Amino acid sequence: MKPMESFIGQPVRSLQTMLRVIAESDDLQPSVVPDGIYGRQTMTAVSTFQRRHGIPVTGVTDQNTWEQIVAVFGPALIEVGPAEPLELILEPRQVIRSGQSDPAVYLVQAVLATLSKAYRSIPAPSMSGTLDIPTADALSQFQAMNALPVTGNLDRQTWRQMALQYPMALIQMRK
Repeated sequence: MKPMESFIGQPVRSLQTMLRVIAESDDLQPSVVPDGIYGRQTMTAVSTFQRRHGIPVTGVTDQNTWEQIVAVFGPALIEVGPAEPLELILEPRQVIRSGQSDPAVYLVQAVLATLSKAYRSIPAPSMSGTLDIPTADALSQFQAMNALPVTGNLDRQTWRQMALQYPMALIQMRK
């Protein structure tokens, strides 16, 4: 959540949200509930932040404290927020066929490797950057499992389904 966009005109709630995100990435920073009330919990969180960042400890959010919190919030948000998605760029109607090399195939092979660990019926691909026989076999099995046309080639429809399955495969692997 980005308080600058979400809580325009609500500086206390913005402050609390930033402190909460900072606390998620720093175990020594107490968390605070963004309720919009500058109470004891917020003062404690501000005081701790000030102490840890060499700012005079007052529990009050002056301009210097605010600027320091904003500076720490940005990297903390990256740390605790969702990772940026990575898109495979295929041109409309582009198909990568067996035997073709393409930098995108490395990404496809990495995703297929994860899918093969989560769903044992998908064979592990090679990591060659070429849509070789092991990769085509993995793609074919994935396509069959997902009621897609079984071609062993990479097209946008197959990639879309792989991208949808990948997060679920990661969850499955962590169990």
